[in-house]
Amino acid sequence: MKARLEHDALGNVEVPEGVLWGAQTERSRRNFPIGSERFPPHFIAAFAMVKKACALANAELGNLDAARAARIASACDAIASGRHDAEFPLVVWQTGSGTHTHMNLNEVIAALCNREGGEDVHPNDHVNRAQSSNDVFPTVMHVATAQRALERLEPALAILREALHGRATAFSGLLKSGRTHLMDATPITLGQEFGAFVAQLDFARETLLEARHSLHALAIGGTAVGTGLNTPAGWRACVCARIAALSGLPFTPASDTFMALAAHEAMLKYSAAQRLLATALLKIANDVRLLASGPRCGLAELRLPANEPGSSIMPGKVNPTQAEALAMVAVQVLGNDAAVAFAGSQGTLQLNVYKPLIVHNVLRSTELLADAMESFALRCVAGMEADPARLAYYLGHSLMLATALNPHIGYEAAARIAQHAHHSGSTLREAALALGLVSAADFDRWVRPEAMV
Repeated sequence: MKARLEHDALGNVEVPEGVLWGAQTERSRRNFPIGSERFPPHFIAAFAMVKKACALANAELGNLDAARAARIASACDAIASGRHDAEFPLVVWQTGSGTHTHMNLNEVIAALCNREGGEDVHPNDHVNRAQSSNDVFPTVMHVATAQRALERLEPALAILREALHGRATAFSGLLKSGRTHLMDATPITLGQEFGAFVAQLDFARETLLEARHSLHALAIGGTAVGTGLNTPAGWRACVCARIAALSGLPFTPASDTFMALAAHEAMLKYSAAQRLLATALLKIANDVRLLASGPRCGLAELRLPANEPGSSIMPGKVNPTQAEALAMVAVQVLGNDAAVAFAGSQGTLQLNVYKPLIVHNVLRSTELLADAMESFALRCVAGMEADPARLAYYLGHSLMLATALNPHIGYEAAARIAQHAHHSGSTLREAALALGLVSAADFDRWVRPEAMV
């Protein structure tokens, strides 16, 4: 491979001919051959937007000439459009401050500027003016996470919520036996059961929204350790206003830049909100596959779409695969959050050096949750049907209908009826009459499942 010679503070480095990155990016590419995970294009686009905001703010405050600032902004726009995605080859597992990816942006931006108008834009002196990786990278963490929440996670959550709400409405008139401890309980409607799923998602959505609002406070302006060294007066407010204008989100300066560099509570909070959503999805997925178990040897109260054959050896078998996929995603998100929480606890003095891991896991959870919820809504919930005959069968055989007798004959007498019915194999009505504890007319008047929901 042909190479050209580039240099940085450590000396000369051979860089592949034709690429836009420079010496510092090349050093990272060589020195960190760890895994295959890379920051996604939308993260790079958010990074470019932040760098554009910094250039414009520098020009506004007289800290950078307008011509250079305009060229930097134009280069950032080109990067954000996705035209140069191949110029960002670095893996997630690098320096814990994210400096390598930050310098990758600085070098590519400078190269684009100089390709169009000379050699007068320096990656550090101009593109990175008044900035440090220590404040820029956590700023991008917040911006990218908030943007992706709006673009992917929240719309996907809304899709699944509406799909489940539609099933809850459709199933509102179907009586069934409730179950607690996996044992028969008093009646509910299938609509009420699905309504609980909807309520879980509503709670998760409110938690996510509140956590996203915490991401609007940005670390930019803290530079190396939080003091704001090398920034002009008014820098923090000016950059945040620019980022807000470019993104359409209400970003503001963090109340304490020292905290914003040394700790990442806002990211941990958002990850925890994702974990909450994942736990709700895990319950929903497991309940759906339990209710659909069968078709002849399980509960079989639900019928799920037959999307693909379920077995390589058992002919005709169909499995609840969408529920299984959703459950696996939920478990992965729980693991992602565990890593984020531990990484967040490892801030030392003025800097947390687990930044790439934190944002990588949060963004990965965002994509997994969004994809899985959309797929589950489209390929499972949308085609889901109830089995009214099976629901009626279980309800008619439930011994816990005896609970309706408690106010009239007392708990112990009602328990005798339920136990007699269970051991004799008779119905509750037959047991009540056989024991002489309830008349036929009273039983029919008191034990009415439709009045118990």
